[in-house]
Order: sequence, then structure tokens, then C-alpha cells
Amino acid sequence: MSRQWVLPEVAAIEADMIALRRQLHAQPELGFEEHATSALVAERLAAWGYRVTRGVGGTGVVATMARGEGFRLGLRADMDALPIREATGLPYASRTDGVMHACGHDGHTAMLLAAASCLARSTGWRGTLHLIFQPAEEGLGGARKMIEDGLFERFPCDAVFAMHNVPGSPAGQIGFHSGAFMASADEVTIRVTGRGGHAAAPQHTIDPVVVGASIVMALQTVVARNVAPHDQAVVSVGALHAGTASNVIARHAELHLSVRALSAPVRKLLEARIRELVQGQAASYGAHVEIDYRPGYPVLVNHGDETEVARRVALDWGGDALLIQGMRPLMASEDFAYMLEHCPGSYLSIGNGDGAQHCSLHNPGYDFNDAILAIGASYWVKLAGHILQ
Repeated sequence: MSRQWVLPEVAAIEADMIALRRQLHAQPELGFEEHATSALVAERLAAWGYRVTRGVGGTGVVATMARGEGFRLGLRADMDALPIREATGLPYASRTDGVMHACGHDGHTAMLLAAASCLARSTGWRGTLHLIFQPAEEGLGGARKMIEDGLFERFPCDAVFAMHNVPGSPAGQIGFHSGAFMASADEVTIRVTGRGGHAAAPQHTIDPVVVGASIVMALQTVVARNVAPHDQAVVSVGALHAGTASNVIARHAELHLSVRALSAPVRKLLEARIRELVQGQAASYGAHVEIDYRPGYPVLVNHGDETEVARRVALDWGGDALLIQGMRPLMASEDFAYMLEHCPGSYLSIGNGDGAQHCSLHNPGYDFNDAILAIGASYWVKLAGHILQ
């Protein structure tokens, strides 16, 4: 990681922004409960001269600075934490039991605030800058709520960008991928009803555990035998619950699935095949089955022109060394997908580093790498300066 990727104006405030990031980390808030976080964000932005609008989509904040006619640029950061008990032992660890910033949203917020501070003082750009601080990214669809609250009607954008840290990728390097980049994420609950009874007389029962096990095995064929090899999809059974005793055959079993795809046609195919297989397996044992199929975030699709502009800014500024090489689609999901359905833009990646101290996201031992904060903020300044020439 090279300090040459840190702009002087960002370096001058780096220590303050790291302190702010750690303050946010110590005071995490769950989705749609980011009251203290949004208040802090709004206070900083107002002090720097932005017109601040609070309460967009619940606890969202949008800060606007306009300098004449021109391009209207949106930059977005997420603010919410996760219901996870922190195990880092850090001096700035979460002070709220069972809640922590295990995905780096504290870092994303601090990066965009640092860039906001620098851009407010810069005289080298024209147009309109909208800084979007989004609530409830972690499964609650905060982006969709902001859009339903008129985000792009009230704050029109010609392009919108967001950035997420990636543990395991080289610290500070930035990754770009045009087209489908992150998967859709649907959740399925399957409830099997059989006929309970004594384990010593299984012939008088319809065992929902056996039915559930058969469903689990049949589901393994969906991706292997129905999805084309060049497509990507995931069908994972995360839980199977049934019974309470070894000598009792239960009446019910329940399965919980995570279903992911990188295209709308494959997503539709997965649902159709899962329904058919589950119904068929249950019927073959004489059991009844109910399927609760809950669509989640859509496929995140980066727009080609905007992705290339963002990539070219990084390449011209930092050269090949700044880029994550061979960036590939991820099977994780992200509700920035909703924003990209309404506005051209791109979702970028920034390496969080590797090693035990930079473990995977959604892990009790995770922490955002403060060393990349200044690079991410500098990139936002460079991108905004390029687009808002």
C-alpha cells in the first residue's frame, strides 16, 4: 500500500477521520436506528457548508452542494451495524452489547465524510454534489426506502457511485467490474408436514426428517444440473429443524434456504426448479409441504460507461498498482442494486488487506482497516473532481 495514493488535503485531516471512524465503531446502531450516527453525520456536513436533509427513507441523510449548472453526482455510504457481539478486544470496540460494525460501514461513512470535507474546501469543481448516507443496508433495504421517499426526484443524479471494503484484497487497491457484480439474494422457508409417531413404529408415520433430508439432497442438483456452467448460482440450506427427542418422529420439519444468482433469468429458473423439486419430493413420501419464497435484493449490475470512467480515474491517478486485478463477481448481495436500477453508476471495491486482523465480513473479529481510509477518501475526491470538472 502506497502513501502516494493519499492526497495532501486528505492527509491533513486523516487523524481526525480515523478518530471519527473509531467513534462510530464504538457506538454502532442497527438498521433504521442510526439516530446518533445520522445526527453526527448531519452536524459535520452542515458545518462544512452543505445543505443537509435528514430523515430520507427513515434515518438517511443527504447533503447537497451546488455550484452552478452541470453534472449531478451522487456518492453513497452505508451507516448501519450488525446484530453481532464483537470479539476484537479493541480499545474502541462496540459499547453496545450484541451490536457491532462487522461490515465496515463505519469506515465507509468516515471515508465519504473525509472526502466531503475536502470537496467543500475545493474550488476546482462545478455542478451538483449529492452525498447519500444510507441507513439499513444489512438486509432491510434502506436504499429502496430512500428511493421510495423520493431520493432521485428530490436529489436528481446523473450518476451514483458507492464503495465497499473487501477483506483479503490488497490494502488500498481499488477494484472495478462492469455488468453483473453482486448476486440477488432470496430467502426460502420450506415447512414439511408429515405424520408423527413413535420411533419404534416408523411404518405408521410419514417422517418429515426423511422428507427434509431428501429435499436437501435433491436441491444439490439445481445448480449442478439446471444452471448452465458459465452462469453462477448458489442454493444453500442453512438450517433444518425437526423434532425434540430421539424416540419420537416429529410431525413437522422446517428448512431455511439462501438462493443467489447473477442474472434475472437464472434467478427465475432457481425459483421454478426449487418449487418443483420440493413439491415432488414431498409428494413422493406422502407429505404436505408449504413454500414461503421471499425475494430479497436484486442482482447488482454496474453500468459500463460509469464503471469505465471510475476505473480510468484510478488508473490515470495511481497506475496499475492501484487496481485490484481480475476483479470478479461476488455472490454476496448489496442493496445499492436498487439505486443502480434507477440511476446509472457503479459499485466499487477497496481492499481491506489480509491477515487475521482483517478477517472476513460479518465476523465478530472483523475491523475496518484505518490505513485505507485516506486512500478511499482521496479516490472519492479524485472521482468527483474528474466528473465535476
